[in-house]
Amino acid sequence: MRKIRMGMVGGGEGAFIGAVHRMAANIDGQIELVCGAFCSDAERSIESGKALFLPTSRCYPDYQTMMATEAALDSDKRMDFVAIVTPNHMHYPVAKLALEHGFHVMSDKPATYSLAEAIALREIVEARQLLYGLTHTYTGYPLVKEARERVASGELGAIRKVVVEYQQGWLATPEEDNENNKQAAWRLDPDRAGVSSCMGDIGVHAANLAEYIAGIKITALCADLTSFVEGRSLDDDGSVLLRFDNGARGVLVASQIAAGEENALRIRAYGEQGSLEWNQQEPNSLILKWNDKPMQVLRTACAGLGDTANANSRTPGGHPEGYLEAFANHYRNFAAQISARICDEVPDHVTTDLPGIKEAVRGMAFIEHTVSASASDQKWHELPDY
Repeated sequence: MRKIRMGMVGGGEGAFIGAVHRMAANIDGQIELVCGAFCSDAERSIESGKALFLPTSRCYPDYQTMMATEAALDSDKRMDFVAIVTPNHMHYPVAKLALEHGFHVMSDKPATYSLAEAIALREIVEARQLLYGLTHTYTGYPLVKEARERVASGELGAIRKVVVEYQQGWLATPEEDNENNKQAAWRLDPDRAGVSSCMGDIGVHAANLAEYIAGIKITALCADLTSFVEGRSLDDDGSVLLRFDNGARGVLVASQIAAGEENALRIRAYGEQGSLEWNQQEPNSLILKWNDKPMQVLRTACAGLGDTANANSRTPGGHPEGYLEAFANHYRNFAAQISARICDEVPDHVTTDLPGIKEAVRGMAFIEHTVSASASDQKWHELPDY
């Protein structure tokens, strides 16, 4: 019994998502940050690590040095896994090197810069038989897990329609021109973000949530992506029609230029007998609707929830749980999987309910096929199951 040791690549001073990963990993007290290569600038990387109270010897100038040095340490000191919190273009090379040195990987999404990289990464994960986690944060919410189980139980009947939207307004103006907004700059840079900004950053979250809750796969799509702010080469808004493998239809809307919106992720799934609705900005409520009986509102950590939702709830009912707790559920589950490996045990179904390499490949396939569909005059485009 010991803490799981985490290394981090990226997430240095001024980086948003790196701090979120560290907070989430720390919530349950099961993970300890022991080392890192926090910035592409060697001096800033080391200073960032020292600011996090790491010993200088574990603050590395680059991720290559970090992997080689950590792998050479005794087993009771070296890190167990690497958290990757860099811009997209660095996800694959860092993950590849970590896996090749025998380390498990937890990566921010999307998994890679391209679909080809995601497929190559899957081959490495499978060959090395190591753990890979992907922080599709919203599947960590207790009531998202409850929604999934309600659908899987057949309570709503077969799913016929899914409507999912993720609206933000933070890029309604050219924030990438602001030298102090590094988050906007790299997300709108094709060399670092990949083929998409809006769909790559938040549309992929919406697609993942739709498949996770509804328990069905997107098989075809019709897309319309747009860059509203002049001068942008990547999309900042998009609408996608969806077809699923069970015959259901869907609509996915994502925008970074919806002025006034914060992180308005909302999903509705309609079945033969009933429907459900969940809103990320009011995450403690799951609404169930029926044609023949009154609407129900389920609440986090209250009566009527299943085992998986309860296992991912942290406080008594009425105490708001949000983004960091959902994020922490993924880290707690990942740590439990690593502990099970160390102890030669089989992890339970709650622990293994974590996005992994399968979701990594599907996410990149969704992004690339949505972009190519939008650029085409053809109406419907298949989304192969890679």
